Amino acid sequence: MKTLPELFQKNEEWRRDIELDNPGFFKTLENQQSPRFLWIGCADSRVPANQIVGLLPGELFVHRNVANLVNHTDLNLLSVLQFAVDVLKVEHIMVVGHYGCGGVRAAMEDQPHGLIDNWLRQVRELYLRNRKALAELSDDGARLDRLCELNVARQVINVANTTVVQEAWRREQPLSIHGWIYSIANGKLSDLDLGVQTNQELRDLEADSYQD
Repeated sequence: MKTLPELFQKNEEWRRDIELDNPGFFKTLENQQSPRFLWIGCADSRVPANQIVGLLPGELFVHRNVANLVNHTDLNLLSVLQFAVDVLKVEHIMVVGHYGCGGVRAAMEDQPHGLIDNWLRQVRELYLRNRKALAELSDDGARLDRLCELNVARQVINVANTTVVQEAWRREQPLSIHGWIYSIANGKLSDLDLGVQTNQELRDLEADSYQD
């Protein structure tokens, strides 16, 4: 007997609906993977990448972790990034945060959370560097949402500085990096105007980031 039978039932319904709307979809999908986009987002279950942008399986390559972080020692993320850029030849990398992120909130709190504190260290440092400016905002919710935006900017910079992206730009491979944020409250995805596709744009973004 299958465990969690309700999920298998939902799978049957899902694949039936897909085939009704797109006959032969799975046969085509089996033979190709050619997404134009890499989504680096938060692991939060309320932020489903494909559904948010209305893309089908095979159209969006996805990596998710707590607080949508790009760490240069994270071999999992770097492997995904290299495969996306060097093999799949994606044209766009989107770093997507979301308002009210629990990981970002934890990084703002002056109390231990266990193992996760190691993962969130760079967000904690970002918070401490911007603490004075954040304190000028009206309430805790506004401060959290602003740090979520600053975190997206930081991760865009981190992606652009990886050897994978730097090598792609060096060989003049078309590759743009975007910083977006999603609102769970209303389902809206917003562009934070953090896009970079050259090292000069990266340097400008870094300069703006350190002025915050």
